[in-house]
Amino acid sequence: MKNKTINNWGEINPILGAIAMFITQDIVMKIFFKEKKIINNHFFSIPKDSSVILAPTHRSRWDGLILTMAIGRRVTKEDCRFMVTKSEMKGIQGWFLKRLGCFSINQLSPSFSVLRYAVNLITQKRQLVVFPEGRINKYGKKIVLKEGLFRLARLATKKTSQITIIPIGIAYGEVTPKFRTSVSLCFGEPLIINDHIDLSINEFNEKLHKKMIIAENEALKNVGR
Repeated sequence: MKNKTINNWGEINPILGAIAMFITQDIVMKIFFKEKKIINNHFFSIPKDSSVILAPTHRSRWDGLILTMAIGRRVTKEDCRFMVTKSEMKGIQGWFLKRLGCFSINQLSPSFSVLRYAVNLITQKRQLVVFPEGRINKYGKKIVLKEGLFRLARLATKKTSQITIIPIGIAYGEVTPKFRTSVSLCFGEPLIINDHIDLSINEFNEKLHKKMIIAENEALKNVGR
């Protein structure tokens, strides 16, 4: 019974998912944003048999919808699963997010069951989204990345030979996205993790952060910032 519960975390309700996709992508996104540009610099060069973790910058609550537009079911035929904080999974919002592919993690003390679920997503080659900054960082100030992504990837390499981490930069025409603004998303140069990698957590986070910022700068150019 316990395993069944774990396996259902983050599973997408097909009816609710279809409705949400139509409302968000075909109505809300088209009305709110005047221009949307995706820069596929590196994403489609990744081997199809590679396990992938998406690591985007986090500048707005719109980020999840932008990621779904760029790499969701309509593009890759795969849904995105989002690892989010516990505070985002409360109340009605949490009820919907859970049924749209999100699951929560305690950043200070992640439970074994959540980590196991996340590792299973990776090894099954699902599209797992993890925001390394851990929260919305509106002005893009450098913050210390959380340790969870590195530890999660290392755990997953015990079940699969290689993990490809894709840094992603997301930029909006204004710091706080306004009606009829522009948005751009850029896939950065991948960071490969395997069981033989010789990097400390700090070294890994520094490398990842640089790649995320390079991707974000490319996206910023496309929205005139």
